[in-house]
Amino acid sequence: MTTDHPADPPDAELEAVLQALTAVRAGVLAEAAAAEALLGGVHPEQAASARNLLHYLALRRRDLRPLQSRLAALGLSSLGRAESHVLATLDAVLAALRGLTGSPWRPPHPEASGVDFGGGERLLAAHADALLGPGPPGRSARIMVTMPGEAAGNDALVRDLLEGGMDCLRINCAHDDAAAWLAMVETLRRAEHSLGRTCKVAMDLAGPKLRTGPLEPGPAVAKVRPRRDALGNVTAPARVWLTAESAPQPPPAPAAARLPVPAAWLAALNVGERLKFTDARGAKRAFTIVDAVGGDRWAEATRTAYVVPGTSLKRGRVASGGGDREALVGALPPGEQSLELRVGDVLTLTRDLTPGRPATRDAAGAALTPASIGCTLPAAFDGVRAGEPIRFDDGKVGGVVEAVDATRVLVRVTRTAPGGAELRADRGVNLPESDLRLDATTAKDIEDLTFVARHADIVELSFANTARDVERLHEHLARLGGRTPAVVLKVETRRGFENLPELLLAAMRSPCCGVMIARGDLAVEVGFERLAEVQEEILWVCEAAHVPVVWATQVLEGLAKGGTPSRAEVTDAAAGVRAECVMLNKGPHVGAAVRALDDILRRMQAHHCKSRSTLRELRLAHARPAAAGE
Repeated sequence: MTTDHPADPPDAELEAVLQALTAVRAGVLAEAAAAEALLGGVHPEQAASARNLLHYLALRRRDLRPLQSRLAALGLSSLGRAESHVLATLDAVLAALRGLTGSPWRPPHPEASGVDFGGGERLLAAHADALLGPGPPGRSARIMVTMPGEAAGNDALVRDLLEGGMDCLRINCAHDDAAAWLAMVETLRRAEHSLGRTCKVAMDLAGPKLRTGPLEPGPAVAKVRPRRDALGNVTAPARVWLTAESAPQPPPAPAAARLPVPAAWLAALNVGERLKFTDARGAKRAFTIVDAVGGDRWAEATRTAYVVPGTSLKRGRVASGGGDREALVGALPPGEQSLELRVGDVLTLTRDLTPGRPATRDAAGAALTPASIGCTLPAAFDGVRAGEPIRFDDGKVGGVVEAVDATRVLVRVTRTAPGGAELRADRGVNLPESDLRLDATTAKDIEDLTFVARHADIVELSFANTARDVERLHEHLARLGGRTPAVVLKVETRRGFENLPELLLAAMRSPCCGVMIARGDLAVEVGFERLAEVQEEILWVCEAAHVPVVWATQVLEGLAKGGTPSRAEVTDAAAGVRAECVMLNKGPHVGAAVRALDDILRRMQAHHCKSRSTLRELRLAHARPAAAGE
């Protein structure tokens, strides 16, 4: 007599799971077949990858978590690594289920073959090599480094970066000019020749960046403040440079303030003299002369003072023939203005670049006349509607659009830091839910493309939102003729993220392309709390398309800029091993950041290979890619 093993699954459960997974496979194939027309313009070398992308999107239109749990209970694959080989994964699990039921698996549509298990990884690796160059031994994730302006002709800096592990040199076309860019490229070529290494060149088009306009000048005032310890004791006096107003000289060392005064009066000052004055607040203050440098003088202050043009500086008792006792401070440059904003305030955004001005307030601090500021792209107003959110300065100020007319947008401030926030000129503006009809390539970008096409291996398309944005870039490059750099799409807006499938299919009309997760603007657009989820979805969808990903923005920023990383940013850098490239921004310690990132990525490579995920319904998968020309 035989008895069933308690661990054996009931036949009914096996059959139910088998039927459910068979239905999933049939649905995936049907939906992908319905979208087959989208593959018409795809480059032949990308065809298998594009079809796998359609399979993945179809798979992720379902919430597969219940089915995953049932498969796991049977000891089978739960489909969590299906990205790069969707049909192969489904067929392998179906074959295992058929084996458990005693019947062989024969695909109902064997002609609909997909990418096999090894094929998906091989395709992604080949595409990454083509875009970014081969990874160094022991590290598959490449390192991209943004060049500072001083990299032009700085052989020691570029050589240090290349020795430390840089695989791709990035030039931001929003800064410097063609002469500086050429010097950077030539400096890299010398370093490559010297070290026997190769390094790709990526150039980032500036794109239509929406920023705040200028502000009226602030008051002309010099703030002089000594350094104090936690108890308020002066640890270092403030150093003040007194220079002749007729021929002002820059201070030879850092100074808290530079004050122009009459040359004859200045020349008569002796080391050790005290200059008494009343500052802009009516406070009694004094400077002490501590050094003479030609006709100019160094002075020190041990108390905070606010000095304005016309402030009277008075010497002590002056001997006969010793010069004038009193002198007036000359003209000072205007200070940088800012708008002080609080929750509940109204901010007026104007269509022109007329200098903005702060709000006028009553004695209680309530705004009488709202603050105003312009913006750099007035055409953006055409897509803004009342009720839509707006964010400034990387999300430091948040608001809601209350009204829009032909000349202005009224914004109600809804979020600032406790106590308010300051908004300055040339700060980013994000309208995540507005229908902004702005071309991704500006007139400046088109002009810059002449240089980019000649010298770069990669062109990065900023603010890519639609397939048409990608098509226009391809058209501009085709008109230039000659060599054509590969296109990397920067996903940095909500609209770009939501249209990612169609962006990928448009980019895959060329044999080589990539995606950059530009997490700075993207976090502001989708909300900081959603960024982790959004970057996961981008990684999944790009892996399904076998498209390399660049993990960018604020990676090891504390180390690159300040010399010391935080624990959180080291963990973030380690997560970058799941991408094909990790980007570092410029900073005085970027060489140390490159070496640290190289070490982190090598260590993590032994622990990670892309990701394993649970397959809830993916909203992004419902986005319908636009057909060619749509």
